Amino acid sequence: MQPNGKGTMTFSGGTLKGAVTPPPSKSHTHRAFFLSALSSKECKVSNALNSQDTISTLNAVRAMGADARRLCDKIRIKGTELHAPADVVDAGNSGTTMRLFTGIVSMFDSPVTITGDSSLRSRPMGPLLDALEEMGVECKSNEGRAPVTIRGPNKGGNVSIRGDMSSQFVSSLMMAAPMLRNDTTISIKGNLSSRPYVDITKNMMERFGADVRMTDDEITVRGNAGYSGCDITVPADLSSAAFPLTAGALGGTVTVKKVDLNDPQGDKRIVDILRDAGSHVTVKNDAITASSGELNGIDVNMNDIPDLFPVVAVLLSTAKGKSRLYGAPQLRFKESDRIRATVDMLSSLGADIEGTDDGCVINGVERLKGGNIEHHEDHRILMAAAVASLVCDNAVTMKKSDCYDVSYPLFLEHMRLLGMLTEVE
Repeated sequence: MQPNGKGTMTFSGGTLKGAVTPPPSKSHTHRAFFLSALSSKECKVSNALNSQDTISTLNAVRAMGADARRLCDKIRIKGTELHAPADVVDAGNSGTTMRLFTGIVSMFDSPVTITGDSSLRSRPMGPLLDALEEMGVECKSNEGRAPVTIRGPNKGGNVSIRGDMSSQFVSSLMMAAPMLRNDTTISIKGNLSSRPYVDITKNMMERFGADVRMTDDEITVRGNAGYSGCDITVPADLSSAAFPLTAGALGGTVTVKKVDLNDPQGDKRIVDILRDAGSHVTVKNDAITASSGELNGIDVNMNDIPDLFPVVAVLLSTAKGKSRLYGAPQLRFKESDRIRATVDMLSSLGADIEGTDDGCVINGVERLKGGNIEHHEDHRILMAAAVASLVCDNAVTMKKSDCYDVSYPLFLEHMRLLGMLTEVE
């Protein structure tokens, strides 16, 4: 069977064994490209992720006048003569590109329009636009969604923003702040979701020379200072590492190499989650190994680690007892409604799972059945479904897609290398 007449991808499980190096961090790569372009000197970014989303960010920095080119294994970026992009900037499917760039271009006194594909145009931008308007920026949008048009100049000052929908809104205001005339103080209303991503932003801004002070509900950034710049090496992506590690926990022994558990990435919590569920996990220097064990249901607060939601749900779908994933209503506003997409995907495969407003409840079954699933062109749903094939009696099939290239371009190659049975028609 070929869904939609476009060919299929089939994952038939297997017994996995071996080691892979996860791709570079997508979050760090986006920020490194933007901060390099805003810096007063040329910067070199090593080990950058080369994916659809990060290419969108490179195109965005070029649109505002930065010289960005690849030199061997580095990206050289020089952005000393920046200006408002003359043409509409298409961010493709990259929400990070669109949201971070929206704050950055508010420093210009000419209008800048940013759009994206149909999925990106459905994602909310309202809280960020409201905050920018509070700072004196003129904002136009399609009822709080892209395409958005921004016209500054943003001069900084005091601003408040909701923290519960997307940490990217907060990071966008932070990254623009050193380029503005006045200091910026950002007051966070409510709980800040996905806080580790804001920690990554702060850490990288400071490496590039910014002065950032942060408390639980307020962030102050010194203005009129710009960025001095630096050369930077992008660390491995622990969000991506979660897929082969979970595969090891479900069907063999898998090692991921060249990871840094001291990095502020929140998704390093996958190590604790796997251990808590009953997987055998060892950490030695920069390598993590996960092996299959008897899994038991656990409760996990996903607020700081929403990108792990689909693959953790897969992990717990065959764990003994009841599991609850909670605390992440922002999952409704990702590339897909990730709560619904994850629940539908696992239900199609035979899991006992029910969605909630901020996560799901899972009653573990002994095995999944397999079958055809919809991934909604969401890279994390596709990869999670592939990992689920390890605990299915029959194959997992889906519409052919390369959407995994958004974050993990070598995903298929790595799964095959580890021993997963895959077929692409």
